[in-house]
Amino acid sequence: MDIIETNEVEKHKRTQHYEVLRELGDCYTSVGNYSQAHRCYEKAASLGPDEPDPYVGLGVAALQCGKLEDAEIAFRVACRLDADCAKAHAGMAMVAQQRGQYAESFDLYMKSLELDTDNITALLGLFQVSCEMGSFAKVIYYLEVYLEMHPGDTSVMFALAALYLKDMRAEQARDTLRNLLALEPTNEDAVNLLEEVEHSLAGAR
Repeated sequence: MDIIETNEVEKHKRTQHYEVLRELGDCYTSVGNYSQAHRCYEKAASLGPDEPDPYVGLGVAALQCGKLEDAEIAFRVACRLDADCAKAHAGMAMVAQQRGQYAESFDLYMKSLELDTDNITALLGLFQVSCEMGSFAKVIYYLEVYLEMHPGDTSVMFALAALYLKDMRAEQARDTLRNLLALEPTNEDAVNLLEEVEHSLAGAR
């Protein structure tokens, strides 16, 4: 086996090892074992120093432990490695949101959604921030775009209905909630919000 072949084999092994560690980190994060997740992501980052994903993972793990400074540093590194990393922008938005920096958080969530309109974390984060700020038009647009591609996502339907109501669009809120309840008849939050919407529509007549 010549040197080039040996290098290719080594590179392939490293790539496989990197993937395994990154996925292990994701698994540990999903079950709440953040210290183990942190170890896996750090090892993955050393094997793939130019990859943003391990740093996104490190940021998420730090965020879940309330370590906002560590989370911000990790997300910034991911952004530096890949300026178009939607998850890294969403991560920085979450840090800003937890600090009460809603305008900055809003802009970062918007940036994340421009890069990936499918990013559910950014969508729901944007919904929360917009409720704090009272600015709904842009969020409504992104939620509508998302639902066109994922028409059965009831959590997004509920968020959209709530925003329609806040934006004085009660009839659209009612229609969205009826569609949601056709999919999930036992959704109590939707039932309660629909009652509120019907009440406001009756009062407007």
